[in-house]
Amino acid sequence: MDIAALRKSYERDALDEDASAADPLQQFERWLQQAIDGQLPEPNAMTLATVGADGRPSTRVVLIKGFDARGIVWYTNYDSRKGRELAQHPWAALQFHWVELERVVRIEGRVEKTSAEQSDSYFASRPLDSRIGAWASPQSQVIASRAVLVANAAKVAAQHALHPPRPPHWGGYRLVPDTWEFWQGRKSRLHDRLRYRQQADGWLRERLAP
Repeated sequence: MDIAALRKSYERDALDEDASAADPLQQFERWLQQAIDGQLPEPNAMTLATVGADGRPSTRVVLIKGFDARGIVWYTNYDSRKGRELAQHPWAALQFHWVELERVVRIEGRVEKTSAEQSDSYFASRPLDSRIGAWASPQSQVIASRAVLVANAAKVAAQHALHPPRPPHWGGYRLVPDTWEFWQGRKSRLHDRLRYRQQADGWLRERLAP
């Protein structure tokens, strides 16, 4: 297997300053909608990078569940590795990679928890199996076997039936962006990269060399 020989020429689209939105949130909404309209597999999947107290970074894929002028929202177990790391170092980075569109969006900023009311509302909207799973999985902890999860799920189902409440260790996070980058693949590796940096009077848009 010759991995070094793998090549791809990016020629699908372009991204220039005149065609991009002045507000990064509008540009993100435009690209996300195009990914959804294009029926890409899991267009809402994003890589979340956090840093632990020991300075070691870690990544995992999570799903965006909302966004607005306040930031990007996802939900998870607060006691998971990412939750523990965010408690110690409340800054993170997100990355969307829409391979079929030859596009990447990178977002950096401070992370905060969403309100309990918002977490309750989203939890209630989840399928029953997902609500049970939030109780059954001690996320990121070592377990003896899959049988532990199955047994935990059975106990939760027996206890709460069709109406399990939101676990106290589960809820939402919001990344409040101060930096966005939009990457569009181009031919000859001369890719388009537009970065937006938050300033006192708005967003500064600038082009980066690929």
